[in-house]
Amino acid sequence: MSNANIVQPVQQQLDAYNARDLAAFIACYHNDIAIYRMPAPEPSLKGRAALEAFYKTERFTIAALRAEVLNRMVVGNKVIDHERVYGMTEQPNDVVVVYEVKQGLILNAWFYPAG
Repeated sequence: MSNANIVQPVQQQLDAYNARDLAAFIACYHNDIAIYRMPAPEPSLKGRAALEAFYKTERFTIAALRAEVLNRMVVGNKVIDHERVYGMTEQPNDVVVVYEVKQGLILNAWFYPAG
């Protein structure tokens, strides 16, 4: 799989996130998606239905919500983004996200907060 194919679902979910397009956002994720908020060893969200419910009620209701990629690397089937997220707090938050892509969908995502 080429780097462009690995990056495609990650970029599509970022674009959908910024548009707050829930259907397009969820379509980028595998049915068995697991979201990890590090350093927790267990997923904070598991499965596409849980992801959809969370973003519908906890994220896409935030009017100023948006994210930008400050730096992106691709290593194998992993996309590592340094993102700046706006709208969740007064000041933007930086986060590193490692997305694991399998068969054109995001299977796992690990979020590492700055600080």
